[in-house]
Amino acid sequence: MLVIIILNKMQKSWFSIGLISLLWALSNCSGQRVTTGHNSLNALDWPGVYKGTIPCADCAGIVITLTLMKDLTFTRTVTYVGKEDRPRYDKGTLRWNSSGSVLTLDSKDGSFQSYQVGENVLFHLDQEGKRITGDLADRYILHKNKTDGRLEGKKWILTELMGQKIEAGQTNRQAFLLFDPEKATFTGNGSCNNLFGTYELKEGDRISFGEAAGTLMACPDMEPEDRFFEVLKTADNYSISDSTLSLNKARMAPLARFTLEHP
Repeated sequence: MLVIIILNKMQKSWFSIGLISLLWALSNCSGQRVTTGHNSLNALDWPGVYKGTIPCADCAGIVITLTLMKDLTFTRTVTYVGKEDRPRYDKGTLRWNSSGSVLTLDSKDGSFQSYQVGENVLFHLDQEGKRITGDLADRYILHKNKTDGRLEGKKWILTELMGQKIEAGQTNRQAFLLFDPEKATFTGNGSCNNLFGTYELKEGDRISFGEAAGTLMACPDMEPEDRFFEVLKTADNYSISDSTLSLNKARMAPLARFTLEHP
């Protein structure tokens, strides 16, 4: 009986040690410690698109567009104004420091860049991980794109296009838009082809769409889709009332109206 009791105690001890080791391994498998408490990692809505122009020693400025994603990856475009015609593009993984206040981008080419994370801002740090001071300090900041929970993360079904009602089944396929706030991209269908592109929200419910692209399928009636693409080129603001989204140009009549698809 004594031997059995000793063995049971030993088993429990080894089980406890094994459990602790497993938890430690899981918390460190990504090279990051689990951070607790009130900090940028836990308290801020940090995923999203950040933009800014930082100083450049031999050009007019370095324009950075940085997209941070919840899965701890990033994409980035960098343009050297007046020096290079085409932007540079890279992607990689990101990691947080132990206090959850600074994140570091690890590019696939082995380079890295750290940022202190604030509310809707990223402070570009020097190679020693310190905030940049002096007269140019305010220029080493990336600002997060504006987001709108009324608009984004929802599927909007096209119901009116340039004053004409769009009934269900009237077009080749259901036309819709879906806005992704994390990447500042939209996807959808123009009534025939799948479409996608970028967008940016600004104060006063203003919106600008980047050049939209789409698949190249041919449908019997392409006119609705052509007008849909024209709306995306022209619209500069939006309004939302109840479950209706309107894309507008200035204060003119809505170019297109959409109805929210409820789950």
